[in-house]
Amino acid sequence: MKKILAFMLSLAMVLSLAACSSGTGTETTAAPETTAAAEETTAAAEETTAAAEETTAAAGETEATGDVDTSAAQGMTVGVCIYKFDDNFMTLYRQELQSYLESEYGANVTIVDGKGDQAEQTNQVQNFITQGVDVLILNLVQASSTEVVANMCKEAGIPAVFINREPDEAEIQRWTDEGIAATYVGADARQSGTFQGEIILETENKGDFNGDGVVSYAMIMGDPENIDAQYRTEYSIKALEDGGMKVEKLFEQRGDWDQTKGQELAANALTQYGDKLEVIFCNNDAMANGAKVAIEAAGRVVGEDIYLVGVDALDETVGYVAEGTVTGTVLNDHVGQSHTAADVAAQMVSGQPVETKYTVDYVKVTQDTASEMAAE
Repeated sequence: MKKILAFMLSLAMVLSLAACSSGTGTETTAAPETTAAAEETTAAAEETTAAAEETTAAAGETEATGDVDTSAAQGMTVGVCIYKFDDNFMTLYRQELQSYLESEYGANVTIVDGKGDQAEQTNQVQNFITQGVDVLILNLVQASSTEVVANMCKEAGIPAVFINREPDEAEIQRWTDEGIAATYVGADARQSGTFQGEIILETENKGDFNGDGVVSYAMIMGDPENIDAQYRTEYSIKALEDGGMKVEKLFEQRGDWDQTKGQELAANALTQYGDKLEVIFCNNDAMANGAKVAIEAAGRVVGEDIYLVGVDALDETVGYVAEGTVTGTVLNDHVGQSHTAADVAAQMVSGQPVETKYTVDYVKVTQDTASEMAAE
């Protein structure tokens, strides 16, 4: 699996840039919290760390830092807020983020669990401000709270790196207009949705099993308030239409990124629509993994009478793609994103100018691709 991730990550680390900011602070101590979800994914995190090292050797330093002097960031104190610890992707992300911050910058890192509650997370941000951390790295429960949190950081004189959940363009522009020391590091979710649609278009029947000229689908969304969920939902279907296919939405419900909910919703859709249902789109792999269980329980066979796609390229899902029980997924590069977030945070603490937005490309993963990677 190390080779799988190394191969994908070597393709993924392409950065695009946008505008400017900076900041400082004092000291706190650290000991990250852990959960059962974190323990279950520790092995995967260790594998991807090795893959990240191979990628760095091949690709060199990211554009986020280049030759910029970040020596002033050595030993910096970093407060990290994660929207909830039992999200599989964000578990991999936070583990890699902590490891990189500590190894590269000797940082004192404290990571807290927002438990899916924005009010609680806002209090956690205030606690970090009171402690006087040097920089905050923020995976908000609700992207709509970015303005409030950015203002809190501005008033405290602490730079903020928002991750994973993209603020709207007006908010990002406000950082430049008002001189707010904030930036966003993530990926363009429109690309991930487009890749999902393209994976279906690349199948033999383009998602039309019954030959009626229409792709009849179910959509299992993450959180509809989240811009990633919105874009993945919209652009996966747009890709089908742009590819010349007619579509029919049979079912669309929110699964909140959760595997159990993904299984329940897929089971409901399969029961309600039976053989008419040809494709299940899931906004992330956890929900796709749940949908896989529901598909098998319903006596359906992925690749023979239904397709299933997700996003994240979790180790488990990539294995399913290789064996053909999931049609495809899209690599959401937690190593590239977490390293970029850490490097940009170090730049800000060092008083260096940064852009207001950094993005890392997604990569399509299909059965052929996954099988080739596994064979290397």
